[in-house]
Amino acid sequence: MRFRATVLQSGKTATGVRVPDEVVDGLGSGRRPAVLARIGDYEYRTSVGSMGGVFMLPISAEVRAGAGVAAGDDIEVELALDTAVREVVVPEDLAAALDDAARARFDALSYSAKRRLVMPIDDAKTPETRQRRVAKVVEGLQG
Repeated sequence: MRFRATVLQSGKTATGVRVPDEVVDGLGSGRRPAVLARIGDYEYRTSVGSMGGVFMLPISAEVRAGAGVAAGDDIEVELALDTAVREVVVPEDLAAALDDAARARFDALSYSAKRRLVMPIDDAKTPETRQRRVAKVVEGLQG
């Protein structure tokens, strides 16, 4: 399903586009569908969300850079229902640091929540930073 929209900025960095109600209805998968989104030649996996009763498609800094768009741009968006299983690859050092209870808590998290925990570990530039980030995740899951 294709539509045109303006990239909106909310706050300092949050950006996205309003998704027309008929597009969400046309996807036929509820009010928060998982989608493959395409902006130009850039494709990414995400979910349509709702903010203040309006359907929104998030566009992260990474996506904006990859698609070459910025807040205020008028863009064409293509959405398709994403039915593929979403799995987060758990880094070996994080997996080794998790005890059974923390691993069970991690496994019970949503795809997005797991991703939010793993991405900073994967993005660490030094072994020390990576180790600190692993420790922080483990500590948060043990509480």
